[in-house]
Amino acid sequence: MALWDQLKARVADMSAQTKTQVGKFKSKEFANASMAMCALIAAADGTVDAEEKRKTGAFIQSNDVLSVFEASELLEKFNWYAGKLQSDYEFGKVEAIATIGKLRSKPDQARAVIQVGIIIGGADGNFDKDEQQAVREACNAVGINPAEFDL
Repeated sequence: MALWDQLKARVADMSAQTKTQVGKFKSKEFANASMAMCALIAAADGTVDAEEKRKTGAFIQSNDVLSVFEASELLEKFNWYAGKLQSDYEFGKVEAIATIGKLRSKPDQARAVIQVGIIIGGADGNFDKDEQQAVREACNAVGINPAEFDL
């Protein structure tokens, strides 16, 4: 139980830090990368089912971290990336990773997007190996060592 408590505390701390940073990065590029990350986490097991889309959509609408953006626009972008991943997972994954990779020259924004992925991955209480792998791949796309996030 101590490990779970540590994870919850770390996610809560990361969420507070990320909200502060996201406010500084209110841009279309950052929003797109964040939604690409959300879709990657939702599809981490290779598919995006209706329940994952519903839960992730609800999270996007209610999460403090993303509240600096218009929820309907975020949901539209999330659904677009999720649709790409659903129709052709490998192609959709390449596109999502490429979108996240556009933040490579903006390390603060890239770290905040990675944190959004970790927060969403841990939101259900289970940051599983597939979700961790998706975050590692996103880290690699932006040139951040996954070990920085204990991955």
